[in-house]
Amino acid sequence: QVQLVESGGGLVQAGGSLRLSCAASGRISVINNMGWYRQAPGKQRELVAVITSGGSTNYADSVKGRFTISRDNAKNTVYLQMDSLKPEDTVVYYCYAEIYSGYGVWRDYWGQGTQVTVSS
Repeated sequence: QVQLVESGGGLVQAGGSLRLSCAASGRISVINNMGWYRQAPGKQRELVAVITSGGSTNYADSVKGRFTISRDNAKNTVYLQMDSLKPEDTVVYYCYAEIYSGYGVWRDYWGQGTQVTVSS
Protein backbone atom coordinates (compact mmCIF):
# COMPACT_ATOMS: atom_id res chain seq x y z
CA GLN A 1 0.00 0.00 0.00
CA VAL A 2 1.25 3.47 -0.94
CA GLN A 3 0.10 6.77 0.53
CA LEU A 4 0.77 10.37 -0.44
CA VAL A 5 0.25 12.83 2.40
CA GLU A 6 0.14 16.54 1.70
CA SER A 7 0.70 19.46 4.00
CA GLY A 8 1.26 23.19 3.85
CA GLY A 9 -1.94 24.64 2.45
CA GLY A 10 -3.77 27.52 4.08
CA LEU A 11 -4.77 31.15 3.85
CA VAL A 12 -2.41 33.86 2.66
CA GLN A 13 -2.71 37.41 1.38
CA ALA A 14 -2.08 38.22 -2.25
CA GLY A 15 1.63 38.56 -2.89
CA GLY A 16 2.45 36.15 -0.11
CA SER A 17 4.03 32.70 -0.15
CA LEU A 18 3.18 29.14 0.81
CA ARG A 19 5.11 25.91 0.60
CA LEU A 20 3.33 22.64 -0.05
CA SER A 21 4.86 19.28 0.80
CA CYS A 22 3.86 15.79 -0.24
CA ALA A 23 5.47 12.69 1.24
CA ALA A 24 5.07 9.23 -0.26
CA SER A 25 5.24 6.18 1.99
CA GLY A 26 4.56 2.47 1.86
CA ARG A 27 5.64 -0.19 -0.62
CA ILE A 28 7.85 1.91 -2.91
CA SER A 29 10.62 0.60 -5.14
CA VAL A 30 11.02 3.49 -7.58
CA ILE A 31 9.38 6.89 -8.02
CA ASN A 32 9.43 8.39 -11.49
CA ASN A 33 7.70 11.72 -12.06
CA MET A 34 6.21 13.68 -9.16
CA GLY A 35 4.11 16.76 -9.44
CA TRP A 36 1.24 18.98 -8.52
CA TYR A 37 -2.15 19.53 -10.07
CA ARG A 38 -4.91 21.88 -9.01
CA GLN A 39 -8.65 21.84 -9.48
CA ALA A 40 -11.25 24.52 -9.12
CA PRO A 41 -14.91 23.62 -8.50
CA GLY A 42 -16.60 22.53 -11.71
CA LYS A 43 -13.36 22.54 -13.68
CA GLN A 44 -10.92 19.92 -14.86
CA ARG A 45 -7.81 19.17 -12.89
CA GLU A 46 -4.88 21.05 -14.42
CA LEU A 47 -1.16 20.47 -14.23
CA VAL A 48 0.75 23.01 -12.15
CA ALA A 49 4.27 21.58 -12.18
CA VAL A 50 6.09 18.28 -12.64
CA ILE A 51 9.59 17.12 -11.79
CA THR A 52 11.32 14.02 -13.10
CA SER A 53 13.47 11.68 -11.04
CA GLY A 54 16.48 13.41 -12.55
CA GLY A 55 15.30 16.86 -11.53
CA SER A 56 13.98 18.23 -14.83
CA THR A 57 10.97 20.47 -14.34
CA ASN A 58 7.99 21.74 -16.28
CA TYR A 59 5.44 24.38 -15.28
CA ALA A 60 2.08 25.65 -16.37
CA ASP A 61 2.41 29.05 -18.03
CA SER A 62 0.22 30.60 -15.34
CA VAL A 63 2.74 29.81 -12.59
CA LYS A 64 6.09 30.16 -14.36
CA GLY A 65 8.40 32.49 -12.48
CA ARG A 66 6.25 32.32 -9.35
CA PHE A 67 6.20 28.63 -8.34
CA THR A 68 9.14 26.29 -7.87
CA ILE A 69 8.90 22.51 -7.68
CA SER A 70 11.61 20.42 -6.03
CA ARG A 71 11.99 16.95 -4.58
CA ASP A 72 14.01 15.07 -2.01
CA ASN A 73 14.47 11.56 -3.35
CA ALA A 74 15.86 10.29 -0.04
CA LYS A 75 12.61 11.31 1.65
CA ASN A 76 10.27 10.45 -1.25
CA THR A 77 8.94 13.99 -0.95
CA VAL A 78 7.98 16.64 -3.46
CA TYR A 79 7.62 20.33 -2.64
CA LEU A 80 5.91 23.29 -4.27
CA GLN A 81 7.17 26.72 -3.27
CA MET A 82 4.51 29.24 -4.24
CA ASP A 83 5.51 32.91 -4.29
CA SER A 84 3.72 36.04 -5.46
CA LEU A 85 0.42 34.31 -4.92
CA LYS A 86 -2.67 35.69 -6.63
CA PRO A 87 -6.36 35.31 -5.76
CA GLU A 88 -6.78 33.15 -8.87
CA ASP A 89 -4.41 30.60 -7.32
CA THR A 90 -7.18 29.82 -4.84
CA VAL A 91 -8.04 26.17 -5.46
CA VAL A 92 -7.36 22.69 -4.09
CA TYR A 93 -3.89 21.38 -4.89
CA TYR A 94 -3.17 17.66 -5.37
CA CYS A 95 0.20 15.99 -5.51
CA TYR A 96 0.83 12.88 -7.53
CA ALA A 97 3.61 10.38 -8.06
CA GLU A 98 4.32 7.61 -10.55
CA ILE A 99 5.41 4.73 -8.36
CA TYR A 100 6.75 1.27 -9.01
CA SER A 101 5.99 -1.11 -6.18
CA GLY A 102 7.35 -4.26 -7.71
CA TYR A 103 5.85 -7.17 -9.67
CA GLY A 104 5.95 -5.15 -12.90
CA VAL A 105 3.31 -2.64 -11.82
CA TRP A 106 3.57 1.13 -12.18
CA ARG A 107 0.72 3.23 -10.77
CA ASP A 108 -0.17 6.86 -10.36
CA TYR A 109 -0.96 7.80 -6.77
CA TRP A 110 -2.64 10.97 -5.55
CA GLY A 111 -2.64 12.96 -2.37
CA GLN A 112 -5.81 13.90 -0.53
CA GLY A 113 -5.70 17.51 -1.66
CA THR A 114 -4.88 20.66 0.24
CA GLN A 115 -6.76 23.95 0.04
CA VAL A 116 -4.89 27.13 -0.84
CA THR A 117 -6.78 30.39 -0.37
CA VAL A 118 -5.34 33.72 -1.45
CA SER A 119 -7.16 36.82 -0.25
CA SER A 120 -7.07 40.06 -2.19
